[in-house]
Formats: sequence, C-alpha cells, structure tokens
Amino acid sequence: MGKNRVKNNIRKLRFFRDEMTQQQLAEKVGVTRQTIIAMEQEKYSPSLELAFRIALVFEVPLIEVFFYDAEAEPK
Repeated sequence: MGKNRVKNNIRKLRFFRDEMTQQQLAEKVGVTRQTIIAMEQEKYSPSLELAFRIALVFEVPLIEVFFYDAEAEPK
C-alpha cells in the first residue's frame, strides 16, 4: 500500500475556527491530542464515526474535512 491517500483540512479548519488548538479539538471529539496530530500529519486515518464527529465540530460537510487523493493511486 504505501502512502496514506486520505488527506484532510483539519489544521486549516482549526485556524479558521478562532485558532482552535489541537487539544480543544481532541476534547470535543473524544480523542487524544496525539491522535489529532497524527491525522493532521496524514499518518492516521480516522474511523468513519470520528471523521463525522470532526466535521460536526467544524459545522462543515465531511468532504470539506477529509478527501481521498485519487492521484496517488498506483497505475
């Protein structure tokens, strides 16, 4: 498999949400700050439930938080 193809805009969304900290987001969705860091670095893909919880915190559709990088697909 190789590189994680699930990309996200979490860091950008936090910035535009009054510069919400990783810790604040973690507490709102029930995970550790380390989990948020790993997601922002695209080293960890969240469960579908967690992905929806994050989208709800930012009040945006899921596709505005997470998206799949089809360009990274092996040919």
